[in-house]
Order: sequence, then structure tokens, then C-alpha cells
Amino acid sequence: MSKIGFIGLGNMGAPMARRLLAAGHDLVVQDLSADAVARMVDDGAAAAPSPAAVAASAETVLTSLPSPQALEAVAVGEDGVREGSVIRRLVDLSTVGAPASQRVARVLAERSIALVDAPVSGGVKGAAAGTLAVMVAAAEIEREVVEPLLGVLGKVIVIGEEPGMGQVMKLVNNYLSATAIVATGEALAVGAKAGIDPATMIEVINSGSGRNTSTESKFPAEVLSGRFDFGFALGGMYKDVRLFTEQAEHSGVPLWVGSAVRNLWQHGNAQLGGTVDMMNVIRPIENWAGVELRATEDGDREGDHE
Repeated sequence: MSKIGFIGLGNMGAPMARRLLAAGHDLVVQDLSADAVARMVDDGAAAAPSPAAVAASAETVLTSLPSPQALEAVAVGEDGVREGSVIRRLVDLSTVGAPASQRVARVLAERSIALVDAPVSGGVKGAAAGTLAVMVAAAEIEREVVEPLLGVLGKVIVIGEEPGMGQVMKLVNNYLSATAIVATGEALAVGAKAGIDPATMIEVINSGSGRNTSTESKFPAEVLSGRFDFGFALGGMYKDVRLFTEQAEHSGVPLWVGSAVRNLWQHGNAQLGGTVDMMNVIRPIENWAGVELRATEDGDREGDHE
């Protein structure tokens, strides 16, 4: 198989890169973390010193980056991929918002490099298992080239042809996920204050019309257990909610619910820090309500706390 570039070996990027290696792809990688690069080299990848060096080795380069600023630096900044002599397309798996995706696409096009806007959803577990939803927006000729590659990562869903459309779709998805998390936390806090065991509430909700991804998996595994280790940073989810509200404002769509959701995530980010696991956003809700939403062995709700 031809050589593939991969830049960004964080919580999502590393397992995706490993899946490509396991599928037999010849991978050249780069990351700001020398340790992350070393681990990938141990798994069989080759290392490059810069994004430009990656783009001098591979026609197709994938990026998994934490912010719009990181994407722009890697793609079109000094020693960025646009300086590479071999690259023909950049496949961006990050969540950076439509404006950044569109800006990068315009600059890359000046060098005849196509941008494939392809954010992913499914979390770290989905990245490792190859069960991500890959939301692709690109010209058909580019989609045909990269679809077999992206199929290694999960289910490829075509959103459209214009860069930025995949970003909007990802932000819609993550907004709903972020809303479900905080809404579920508030709902369970009300029930807990009335003396109902959180585990019992989750059982009832998942048997009824209120169930969602938070009640089905996130709360039982992370909150009721007290583990709080879903694998996605609180700051990352806050960034996605913020980008969604900015997209809504740009589109002229009012967000009555969305404004409150953004405020909750912004508060959690400010109080707890962006590096903690995102499920910690529930802790301020617990503190305000004076409850802990934990399962108990005897089925009784844990007592209120101050």
C-alpha cells in the first residue's frame, strides 16, 4: 500500500493511526509529543520531524488535532503540510468548526492540495474498535480516493461536497451529546433529592422515552460508578459546544436551550479545568443540588452532602 501521513497522535489520533497500521498501511507520523511519536514508531510507523516532512512523504495526510489554531498551524503555517512536495490531499479528522475548515481549504487549494473535511464521532473506544462515524465533505473525486482508507476507521457517511459541511454535522452531533449529559445530570439530581436511587432512575429511564446515550452508557459507566474517565477532555467538549453556538449565531438560528448548555459547560471548564474528563461537568450540578449521583450496593441513594 502507498505511504500515508498522520499528524496528531492524541487520545483519538493514536488509536486511529494504529488501526491504519494494523490494516497494512505504511504510516509516517508527526506530533508535538516525542513520546507519542516513539510509541507509534514502536508499533511500526516511521517518524517525520515536521508536518512539511510528512507531506513530502505521502500523497494523503490525515490530521487529528485539538483546535482550529492547531489545524491552521499544521496545514498552512510555517513548515506546514502545504510546503510538502508530495501531498495531494489533507484529510482532517478534527473538530474545528466550518470557518477554520473553509479557510484552510482555500489556502491549500492555492497549492493544488484538496481538503477532505472528515470529522469523526464515537470516542476513544470507537477509534480503537474502528466503529467511528466518519462525516465526509469533499469533492467526489477525493472521496473515492479516501473512502477505503476511512473505512478502516468506521462507517463513512457522505455529508456533502463543500469543506465545512462535515464540521457542522459533527457540531450538531456533539451539541446533542453535550446537552444530554448535563440534562441527564439535572434530571437525576431532582430525583435523588426526592430519595430515588440514581441506578433505579437510570433503569426506568432506559426502559422509557427519556433514554439517551448518556443514560445508556455514560452515566452508568462513569458517574454512577464514580469513575469519571470517559476518555474525552471537558475542555474539548466545551470547545465543540462553543463552536456550535458560534455556527448557530452565524446562521441566524436562535438557541434558547443551547445558550444554557454552553453556560454549563463554560462553568465546568472554568471551575474544573479543561484537562479533566468531560463527565466531571456533572460535579457542579451535584454540588449545587447537594447530592452525589452514585449507585449503592443496597439500592439506597447515597445521602445528601453539603
